[in-house]
Amino acid sequence: MTALTRAVRRLYRVRTPVLAVAVLLVLLPTAARAVLPDGPVHSALAPAPLVGAALLALVLLLGVVGRPAPPEGATTVTTPVRGRWLALNSPATRVPSHGVRAYGQAYAIDLVHEPADGARPAFGAGRAMPAARDYPAFGQPVLAMTDGVVVAASDRQRDHRARASWPSLLYMMAEGAVRELGGPRFVVGNHVVVRSADGTYALLAHLRRGSLRVRPGQQVRAGQELAECGNSGNTSEPHVHAQLMDRASLWTAQGLPLAFRDVLIDGDDRPRDGVPANGEHLVAVGPADPASPEPGPPVPGAPVQGPSALGRPGRDHGGEQL
Repeated sequence: MTALTRAVRRLYRVRTPVLAVAVLLVLLPTAARAVLPDGPVHSALAPAPLVGAALLALVLLLGVVGRPAPPEGATTVTTPVRGRWLALNSPATRVPSHGVRAYGQAYAIDLVHEPADGARPAFGAGRAMPAARDYPAFGQPVLAMTDGVVVAASDRQRDHRARASWPSLLYMMAEGAVRELGGPRFVVGNHVVVRSADGTYALLAHLRRGSLRVRPGQQVRAGQELAECGNSGNTSEPHVHAQLMDRASLWTAQGLPLAFRDVLIDGDDRPRDGVPANGEHLVAVGPADPASPEPGPPVPGAPVQGPSALGRPGRDHGGEQL
């Protein structure tokens, strides 16, 4: 790999913050010049939108020439859940699975607990914003996908109500734009990142407030309970967001393909390694939690590390908020 290629790849990693700076350079000086009288400040702001436009062009160029080649093969991991779960936003259907490659989620998957057909509140059939506890996924154990060490853990963000109608989804989209301004920690919500021995980082997101059972620096085993499924961050209903990435920082991580070990996917008559496509169900049939057969209590005030550091520790398992 040439020095130029390495430089372009490094710039590609930081394209998201560069895009944010570019948008601000275009919008804020333009708005300020519209209200400021002619003068030194008005003149000094004149080049800023041009600089922002140049950065926008750079981001577009990086999206074309800077993207790394797709990784060869998928890393096989333990499923982060047990039971029957519905796949949404799956890399088996499209890549990037969530429509963007930002935050290392090119190959991410969302899993929604559906122990039986119709077990979840139907979209548009009831309240616009049902309580998170109305969904069977809420409070389900979330398990480590790999052996490794916890490098980041946060459970301080609240669990909000679900978005189960078109008006509430529009509200979520507007809310999501605000969350983006705060950075990835407000998008993924409560989460745990585990670094495996081969340098792969496994992220599990949208966890329940106050449910952490591990802390940064702790060694964990695949299948060990880490926390509970919640509805924190940018989410329409309680679910588990799982992804692999090549570094801990969500700002610069690249997503890596994954496959779940020993699962039954709709139509299978025996377990196999794979990933369900959108609308397919996964049934995890792997071994039970190797480290804690009986779920232990959450770690009180577990320390927080990395990009998810927020304010006071959350110890409230209770009511979700809007």
